[in-house]
Amino acid sequence: MTTEILMPALSPTMEEGTLAKWLVKEGDTVSSGDLLAEIETDKATMEFEAVDEGTIGKLLIAEGTEGVKVNTPIAVLLEEGESVGDIADSSPAASPHKEKAPAAPVETAKATKAPAAPVREGDRVFASPLARRIAAEKGLDLQSIKGSGPRGRIIKADVVDTEPNEAKAESAAPSTSAPPPPAMASGPAADAVAKMYEGHEYEEIALDGMRKTIAARLTEAKQSIPHFYLRRDIRLDALLAFRSELNAQLEGRGVKLSVNDFIIKACALALQAVPDANAVWAGDRILRLAPSDVAVAVAIDGGLFTPVLKDAELKSLSALSAEMKDLAGRARDRKLAPHEYQGGSFAISNLGMFGIDNFDAVINPPHGAILAVGAGVKKPVVGKDGELSVATVMSVTLSVDHRVIDGALGAKLLQQIVDNLENPMVMLA
Repeated sequence: MTTEILMPALSPTMEEGTLAKWLVKEGDTVSSGDLLAEIETDKATMEFEAVDEGTIGKLLIAEGTEGVKVNTPIAVLLEEGESVGDIADSSPAASPHKEKAPAAPVETAKATKAPAAPVREGDRVFASPLARRIAAEKGLDLQSIKGSGPRGRIIKADVVDTEPNEAKAESAAPSTSAPPPPAMASGPAADAVAKMYEGHEYEEIALDGMRKTIAARLTEAKQSIPHFYLRRDIRLDALLAFRSELNAQLEGRGVKLSVNDFIIKACALALQAVPDANAVWAGDRILRLAPSDVAVAVAIDGGLFTPVLKDAELKSLSALSAEMKDLAGRARDRKLAPHEYQGGSFAISNLGMFGIDNFDAVINPPHGAILAVGAGVKKPVVGKDGELSVATVMSVTLSVDHRVIDGALGAKLLQQIVDNLENPMVMLA
């Protein structure tokens, strides 16, 4: 029986992708682990591996096709002894009954984690050739086994450790699935907006995967997270002088520290000093983290990434600087892996280099807070002795999720960040 190869979900936020490049052609023999294609997700271009063995019978989606929904068939795999002529008769992609079958419910993040029911069409169960072979050797009934592959397809792992009695027990257990979440309001319909501007010259720009994801996540953030904001001015003169000294000493190693490197370190150490603020919102609970994994917003063409510097409190300024340069460079090339931009409890967004004095950043869920950093500018300040002087002052705003961090705790965290930046030598102690 022919097997569908489906468009994979290569990141938690991926709903559709672009089939950038096929790495196989029709007639090629593939095994589990072989590279099949390059897929552009909402964040990066990633390689897609085969999970079964067989021969590529037909490529259903052409290279460069955009907007391919997750779980859409993209190719057909033939088992041993099958030919291209079998695709029209037995392939699920070509079956005339497929349109009549109800769509499988999409499992949400809140759904109870359980294997999907076997994918069936009529009386047939979809399973990999290897899984069928093992099931036959062990005397297992595939009708009674729940698959963990794409769309509930039965794969090797589902049958290798299953005994006949276990399979029968699983088939008798009732299946449950969570209902899909309600659709989020997105404003006026596209046609209604376009009608407002009839007669006006404009350019219509289609949304790519990244822009759609940014729109959905930040709309959700502003609608569901109770933000509050804490603002402080930070005197940078001591930091700038200390940075200048360090850069002079590190010049021979080719290291040049930025103010942003000091900000990352200051936030990481502040989260350790105020551990109750090093937390994320997890729906029905709060997760308090031990390491300071700090995300930093990086602007790229058409969107942004937030690569995460893990264990930032343990790393030297030069190590943070080198890692940040590497992550930012690969972010601009869209070469980051999902684990490099997911996670963290805290984020930094710095627009100071664009001359922005101050702004309010939107929290990136599930983070507990984000620090918006403005430009350092010369300002008149009044010293402790009442004398007027000029200092370099940087304005910052801490956006806080009130479900995770209360006002006094947020103020304590921000005070620690200020102390670290105004006394930079302490960060090396």
